Amino acid sequence: MTDSLKTKPIVLVTGANGMVAKKLVEFLSDSYSFRFLTRKATSPNQFEWDIPNKKIDVKAFEGVQHIIHLAGANISDRRWTKKQKTNILSSRIESAQLILSTLKALNMNLDTFISASAVGIYDSKPSEKVFSEEDTKGSDFLAEVCTKWEASAQSFKNEQIAKNVIILRLGVILAKNEGALLKLTAVIKKGLGSALGTGKQQFSWIHLEDMVRLIEFSLTKENVQGTFNAVAPEHISNEELTKKLAHKLKKKLFLPNLPSFVLKLIFGEMASVLLTGNKVSPNKIIAEGFTFKYKTIDEAIDDLV
Repeated sequence: MTDSLKTKPIVLVTGANGMVAKKLVEFLSDSYSFRFLTRKATSPNQFEWDIPNKKIDVKAFEGVQHIIHLAGANISDRRWTKKQKTNILSSRIESAQLILSTLKALNMNLDTFISASAVGIYDSKPSEKVFSEEDTKGSDFLAEVCTKWEASAQSFKNEQIAKNVIILRLGVILAKNEGALLKLTAVIKKGLGSALGTGKQQFSWIHLEDMVRLIEFSLTKENVQGTFNAVAPEHISNEELTKKLAHKLKKKLFLPNLPSFVLKLIFGEMASVLLTGNKVSPNKIIAEGFTFKYKTIDEAIDDLV
């Protein structure tokens, strides 16, 4: 049988409107057939689900071999009110539970279940420690979210629904003209750029292309499963990143660091996303054979900015 006649494996993706989902189609559509779960379907390969009411279009699962679970409310979208905290948690855990219960009802099994998590699972207090996957989890809200998020993914393995379960602890994804990098460069271009708080907080990151390549790696390497840090090898502080972006954009940084108390007044508890960070090691996934295309922040900035 020629390659053109082979049936492409079907991958079901949650988080249809996110930049990772869009990039997956751009990079991997020659090798995989993609479907998406979304609140409002607008194309034939999109299928609707309603997480709070536990409703889902079961046609989305026909012939599916792999699921990539990226859905979850944006943690930096708004202040962390009690309602928003509940939404951040439920959008991750209840969505995974709905998928799991649907697969069980359909008597279906998967080859692969890939779930996002985040490096927020680690302690974010100022430290020179470089965290690996085996390190103790933190105790703040983000660590709680990530711990429960990962447990919901692990249930696919525990209940023998998925042969392989891969959990990817993401750093900040850097992409061209969107996401965190867009927000940072927009401020610097206006001449208002400055480091946040002390500026010493670590910034764990990964280039969007490497993120997609890592997902492809997880889909194709049958012996790879477990939990992996999805961050580039280089560590950089908020202050260093701000200076590098300003240099690339040929802008000067006139303003002093934005004080922590100002960010806390504006964003409340959510300011911790901006004021804390940690050094995280990708050595475990590198040992499995994955090679980062963008190993340093300079390489990423040169490509994206």
